[in-house]
Amino acid sequence: MQIIEQALIPKSPIKKSEDGIVVTPDFVAVIDGSTSKAKHRYSWFSSNGRVAMQLVARTLKRAPKDISMQQFCKLVTREISKKYRHGDLPYLTEHPEERMAASAVVFSRVRREVWMIGDCQCLVNGELYENPKPYEAQLAEQRASEVNRLLANGTTVDQLRREDTARPVIIPHMLEAMKQQNVGYSVIDGFPIPLSHVRLLPLTFDPFELVLASDGYPFLRPTLAESEAALQEQIANDPLNIGQFKATKACKEGNNSFDDRAYIRFIA
Repeated sequence: MQIIEQALIPKSPIKKSEDGIVVTPDFVAVIDGSTSKAKHRYSWFSSNGRVAMQLVARTLKRAPKDISMQQFCKLVTREISKKYRHGDLPYLTEHPEERMAASAVVFSRVRREVWMIGDCQCLVNGELYENPKPYEAQLAEQRASEVNRLLANGTTVDQLRREDTARPVIIPHMLEAMKQQNVGYSVIDGFPIPLSHVRLLPLTFDPFELVLASDGYPFLRPTLAESEAALQEQIANDPLNIGQFKATKACKEGNNSFDDRAYIRFIA
């Protein structure tokens, strides 16, 4: 494998990124820790999303080089579940929003496969593949409608960038939709991953140029510079993310984006 370029960029200069990149002789991966909606934190020093990302990264670094997607899903589920107290499992079964969680897109050199577990994206010789949460687009539309209502009633763009008062409106719907976590869609959260919702891309043994990225890039492009330029254009033209690209949150004032981002391009 030949790494061409990579970047790991937190959305805020004062916070650690919840995204991560793993490169070993046998695997390349981008891991996206989920923004937590939980009351409980699993670490005094890191967010739940960052803890989940680090656990996934550690698991992949220790995984056998010929591990299958199915075996990896079982292995990483077991590693995450070890962080939960046994007595909390019934509660976490009913309240998936309280679990730590991450998404990952993984390239296996030996298997010649790309595994997409959760909300992530990749380019294979320039062709885009995604695996979005099924409810995300609908909630983004709901938030956009609320933002437009607020703007029409005198709230300014700057005010909404300081405090996105439209986001709390969709949080109850988001928590309800999360009951489908590892039921109607896949995520790495310490509970069994439905393999039917993991996207597997088989590759031939021809050389491929691959880009793996987190969903912090609204428009994934073949190069890092192009992807960053598309993101900055989005922020300049629509920092509230209610137009061509709709999201469940705005680009907060003082941040360089609406989300952490990770990007790696390589030939395999």
